[in-house]
Amino acid sequence: MKFQSTPILITAIIGLSAFTAINSSNWTIAEGYSVKFSSEDPTGVFEKMKGTVVFDEKDLTTASFNVAIDVNSINTGNGMMNRHAVSEKWFDAEKFPEITFVSERVAKTEAGYDAIGKLSVHGVTKDFTIPFTFAANATGGVFTGAFDVSRLAFGVGEAGKVSDIMKMEVSVPVKN
Repeated sequence: MKFQSTPILITAIIGLSAFTAINSSNWTIAEGYSVKFSSEDPTGVFEKMKGTVVFDEKDLTTASFNVAIDVNSINTGNGMMNRHAVSEKWFDAEKFPEITFVSERVAKTEAGYDAIGKLSVHGVTKDFTIPFTFAANATGGVFTGAFDVSRLAFGVGEAGKVSDIMKMEVSVPVKN
């Protein structure tokens, strides 16, 4: 009887180990994330983000990012500017309530990683690459990235009113 139960026990342990390894790459976005934007004129943050993150530094073929930012959570520090930003003239948050990024693949780079996928803003979807780094810590890790977005390429606002290029800085802590 002991002889028959040993292979079953070993199979169960291996199976559970594999599940743990697979599960460890599925991250939950933790509190304390930051999505900042800046330019010559408007600066601020988006205060609400949600999504799914799958990332294993040892197996990038399984990596995926599917995140959404709530446009209505924009905060420039100026109430009138916030209302203008979500209006029909800019983001049109009533029609397009989210900014989304869905990765198609993740590649290793000299500086870290690139998430290559589709960015959707204001009803316009474009191929987009987000460079990022990942630093593991005791509770999970932190994804950080800095990149530029042309608001005019996505039909946000008018030319000449404010800077076309928005500099983005993103910091996203995650936990298992």
